[in-house]
Amino acid sequence: MATGADVRDILELAGGDNDSGPISKKDIINSDRKKAKKVTETLTFKRPEGMHREVYALLYSDKNRDAPPLLPSDTTQGYRTVKAKLGCKKVRPWKWMPFSNPARKDGAIFHHWRRAAEEGKDYPFARFNKTVQVPVYSEQEYQMYLHDDGWTKAETDHLFDLCKRFDLRFIVVHDRYDHQQYRKRSVEDLKERYYNVCGKLTKVRAGTGTEPKIYIFDAGHERRRKEQLERLFSRTPEQVAEEEYLIQELRKIETRKKEREKKAQDLQKLITAADTTTEMRRAERKATKKKLPQKRETEKPAVPETAGIKFPDFKSAGVSLRSQRMKLPSSVGQKKIKAIEQILTEQGVDLNPMPTEEIVQMFNELRSDLVLVYELKQAYSNCEYEQQMLRHRYDALLKAGGAVTLLSESSGAADSQSWPSVDDIKTEAKEQIIDVVGAPLTPNSRKRRESASSSSSIKKVKKP
Repeated sequence: MATGADVRDILELAGGDNDSGPISKKDIINSDRKKAKKVTETLTFKRPEGMHREVYALLYSDKNRDAPPLLPSDTTQGYRTVKAKLGCKKVRPWKWMPFSNPARKDGAIFHHWRRAAEEGKDYPFARFNKTVQVPVYSEQEYQMYLHDDGWTKAETDHLFDLCKRFDLRFIVVHDRYDHQQYRKRSVEDLKERYYNVCGKLTKVRAGTGTEPKIYIFDAGHERRRKEQLERLFSRTPEQVAEEEYLIQELRKIETRKKEREKKAQDLQKLITAADTTTEMRRAERKATKKKLPQKRETEKPAVPETAGIKFPDFKSAGVSLRSQRMKLPSSVGQKKIKAIEQILTEQGVDLNPMPTEEIVQMFNELRSDLVLVYELKQAYSNCEYEQQMLRHRYDALLKAGGAVTLLSESSGAADSQSWPSVDDIKTEAKEQIIDVVGAPLTPNSRKRRESASSSSSIKKVKKP
């Protein structure tokens, strides 16, 4: 027979002080409330602001009743738990044995541990002892092919001896070269002499009918390269800043040049589009005159693709309003739309005419031509403004050149006269030359610049 404790355990009820008593109706009904109270009791506090999540997790809480570990523990299966896999074969014996390096000429003997089966074999690292094959010449070959007025035979022998000793490390060869007994030579001189001798010997010793590979050393190029590096390294901060400034100005000039080329291409596209549009209109008018009036009623006239505005074609099935064909596409900007509306209002044309077939076609063509004329006028005004700006800058450069000649002519004047220095005039001319290909300025800024330049030039030339 089940007791009250068994029933409480099945129903997950908290046991009271008297577990053996009978179960009442209130205990079963209030079981959910007791569970909710129990859950609310185990809620943790909210993490305070400014405290990291990792630091807050180290704190003691009701959910994590275990304290954080004081020492790091590694429970993963790593190299600590892997056991040594020992085979059943016999261990190969090792032996302490002597060895000698073939690269050494002093016959030194060293000792190391090595397997007993490898006793008597050559040193395994001897295969890395690579030496440079320096050519050797005889007295007869030197007198016939290698004689040079700037080099003696003793000096050439000394050079080849050092190249053989130090494996063509010419920096070390130059350091160990006997500059007291022989002439003082640079690294480029030593390289040039060595490779010239090697090339001549290779060419002489090559067989007939064969083309030997000859290494040519350009000493002049190497000297210029090192001289340029020396100049680059010995630059002052002012020279570095000037070079960076010139590079930035060059980039600006290139970007402005690309912008001008792009504008020229756009202008050429507008001109060709206007020409093609007029030719299409003429051809269409000639074709419509030859058509019969019956076909004109049945066939719908094709809407030519204008260069100003490209209206979408409504070729989808279903019913559509003809007035939708008069709607301007989204590619037309607000400035162009306002310009079209202003011109139509000035000419007394209705902005929303009756959308018949001919009116829709002619109205779309009219607005397309208006947009084309608007773009051509804008391009023409930009070109005219750039021409005026370049003309004014050209005049300013001529004035700067005249001031320089005037300064040279008046070099014998009195010391009391104050003239502008040549450096100031050159810097001013340089700034004007650099900014010749600049982007077009606004009319107000152009006037201010012209007035400022004229006043500054007058102040410099004016006597005190």
